[in-house]
Amino acid sequence: MKRVLAIILGGGAGTRLYPLTKLRAKPAVPLAGKYRLIDIPVSNCINSEIYKIYVLTQFNSASLNRHLSRTYVFSGFNEGFVEVLAAQQTPENANWFQGTADAVRQYLTLFQEWDVDDLLILSGDHLYRMDYGDFIRRHQETNADITISTVPMDDRRASDFGLMKIDDAGRVVSFSEKPKGDALKAMQVDTTVLGLSPEEARQNPYIASMGIYVFKKDVLIKLLKENLERTDFGKEIIPTSADHYNVQAYLFSGYWEDIGTIEAFYEANMALTQQPYPPFSFYDEKAPIYTRPRYLPPTKLLDCHIKESIIAEGCILKDCSITHSVLGVRTRIESGCLIEDTMIMGADYYQSLAERSSGSDCSTDKVPLGIGRETTIRRAIIDKNAHIGCNVQIINKDRVQEAERENLGFFIRSGIVVVLKGATIPDGTII
Repeated sequence: MKRVLAIILGGGAGTRLYPLTKLRAKPAVPLAGKYRLIDIPVSNCINSEIYKIYVLTQFNSASLNRHLSRTYVFSGFNEGFVEVLAAQQTPENANWFQGTADAVRQYLTLFQEWDVDDLLILSGDHLYRMDYGDFIRRHQETNADITISTVPMDDRRASDFGLMKIDDAGRVVSFSEKPKGDALKAMQVDTTVLGLSPEEARQNPYIASMGIYVFKKDVLIKLLKENLERTDFGKEIIPTSADHYNVQAYLFSGYWEDIGTIEAFYEANMALTQQPYPPFSFYDEKAPIYTRPRYLPPTKLLDCHIKESIIAEGCILKDCSITHSVLGVRTRIESGCLIEDTMIMGADYYQSLAERSSGSDCSTDKVPLGIGRETTIRRAIIDKNAHIGCNVQIINKDRVQEAERENLGFFIRSGIVVVLKGATIPDGTII
């Protein structure tokens, strides 16, 4: 693994995750109460003993850079690092990143300086736990120029992904991006070649790309330098390489979720509360997910009813009912509140007692940080540092599927109410 360099692609503007990406890069979006999306691929790298990690981003990268610099500091006795590379103008190129491949191309001079054999290309907005060592060993054993990590896929979801066909040796012979109808049926393959049982192969007759690749270093350099017009790995670089290079498929059988939309992000977080076995667990001691240590006090619960929920550290909850929800660090909920099917991201700071006292009695226009008394919230995402007043109802009472009310501090995406970071929702508001 010392001969591998990891490159994590931070994604574009994150429009499908807006408004969570209004003030932050997509990989910096909070996850599971105390983590951020970027912690997933970085932790997978560390657990796989890959310590040379670059993160490419160009939108709202300040909070991402701050999180990485505070979290991932390696010993000075090795070459380990996690470093953000933002889009930059150079004498050769004055443009921003035009796609995933173009982002790597613009920093190719830097990557060429490293004495490594393989470059591991990862995405910054997926939820999964993977030993990249197995992936890279498969790449080396098959003498592949490019290896693509894939997941088995059923008929219901296959048309949402880039699919591929393989031969009996697992070599990729053709690609199809989100095919429909007859074109979809034509992409069925015998997935027993990659290790599935006959029954599993019948249920999942497709293989879909995870957007995770490992390239031989010289092959990647050649492909990027010879095809300047091709700016995306999944749509252009990879599909056109199968005829001239040994492109292999690696089957990943664990949990994997692309959480690039508000609905997928919400559902992935809610699934973490399942008992006894959530689809993804943060409780694996052999392969932990790392994040910034905040040294917060324990959570304080005062006469609360909590069911099937995750409560991060540093919270203060008073006489409230919490069901099937995820509460982030420093969340504060006052008495009489009902929280159901909701993700509350918490806060970056605590308000002083004087600041809270001026608005906590619900008799002034000043709304304290957190959730005010007698408030009901269902099926929502409350971003960080939100000020929710007393007697507020965030319940999407009209069952609206899509709405943009940025001036009022919220959006509705796929029926999920999303309260903006730092927004104030006044007392008595009904959404």
